[in-house]
Amino acid sequence: MIYVCSPYRGDVEVNIAFAKRCCLEVIKAGKTPFAPHLFFTQFLNDNLPEERERGVSCGLEVLSLCSEIWVFGDNISDGMSAEIDYAEQHGIVVKYQ
Repeated sequence: MIYVCSPYRGDVEVNIAFAKRCCLEVIKAGKTPFAPHLFFTQFLNDNLPEERERGVSCGLEVLSLCSEIWVFGDNISDGMSAEIDYAEQHGIVVKYQ
């Protein structure tokens, strides 16, 4: 399973469309993607700090089960940086796409 790391905040609609394209790229590579920001925001409100924190925590829990994290985009957000740091600290392969 590949953890998809891409921006969410900011222009959310554009970022969601980008994350979907990233997931498709993972699938085309023959892997299974997991994009926490596409999943958890379906039922958690990213604009509420407590719910955002819970989503981030759940995302990191899933990241611990992934073999790699693929980082997409030129700008690394704070959330993306936390995911990359977690992966590096836990020996998960980080690939920049």
